[in-house]
Amino acid sequence: MRTKGSIVCIGGVNVDRKARLLVPFELGTSHPVVSTQTAGGVARNIAENIGRLGQNVALLSVVGGDHDGQWLIDATSPYVDTRMVTRIPEANTGAYTAVLDERGEMVLALADMAIYDTVRNEWLKQRWLKFGPISAVVLDTNFPTDVISWVIEQCRQDRLPLCVVTVSVPKVKRLPTVLSGVTWLVTNQAEAMALAGKRRLDDAIESLFRLGVENIVITRGAEGVVYATRKGERGAIAAPVVKVADATGAGDAFAAGFLYGVLNGHMVEDACRLGISNAVLTLQTAETVNPALTEQRLRAAYEQYFHEGGES
Repeated sequence: MRTKGSIVCIGGVNVDRKARLLVPFELGTSHPVVSTQTAGGVARNIAENIGRLGQNVALLSVVGGDHDGQWLIDATSPYVDTRMVTRIPEANTGAYTAVLDERGEMVLALADMAIYDTVRNEWLKQRWLKFGPISAVVLDTNFPTDVISWVIEQCRQDRLPLCVVTVSVPKVKRLPTVLSGVTWLVTNQAEAMALAGKRRLDDAIESLFRLGVENIVITRGAEGVVYATRKGERGAIAAPVVKVADATGAGDAFAAGFLYGVLNGHMVEDACRLGISNAVLTLQTAETVNPALTEQRLRAAYEQYFHEGGES
């Protein structure tokens, strides 16, 4: 399919809907709201970010045979090779619906993700063989455990760089107990501790190394990022203080910026700075992926937040 190696993103492709109440919430009655709909899904969001950053990227996922599935493919295709997104006629496209109160705080969230449970190893193997050269793989934790395990083992056997990005505390438990083959684990603090079964972050990092992970990057929201490598590099990077328009997609933007960094020769510490810079660009827009994102814009943000005035 390609002559140049692609970054292959495997995992979720969802429709994200938000309804923000214009009045205080009351149980048992209707409310006026402002509604928005965006393309979402961790693997899809990361793929679009990477594509907008000028990298060759492909997406491997499933959507339903409904209007939402076609809408997601159309929204993603300008930046990402979507030919490996399979439409399943009898399934609903993955959907996440959040109800926010008048202050923007979540009242209720509904996730219809049953389509991912239909994914089987055989489906994945058939499509894997159709890929041309692969430069790296990104895997989220939306698919079933056996599918996730197969991807990790295949990357280990093929010696492909693999970045695993966790989705939630419940779904982090879909990862196998052996993580040899995971080059970079990008996760948040709660997910890292749930995966490791530890209550202290340092203990969780040591436990994850014992499971086989080579490099660990833990995001902590406004507190920034902690990173650790098997080679002994460790550190924490503070996040710049910025005005937040919408936090949706910031974690995915971080993962994409980080991956852009390490795949373009940056050390883990500096790649984390690129990740934070990309997350900041997303925080300042209401969109899940910043529609103005380019390599030049990311580099400018990186210079602004980490070079011009020193680190925040």
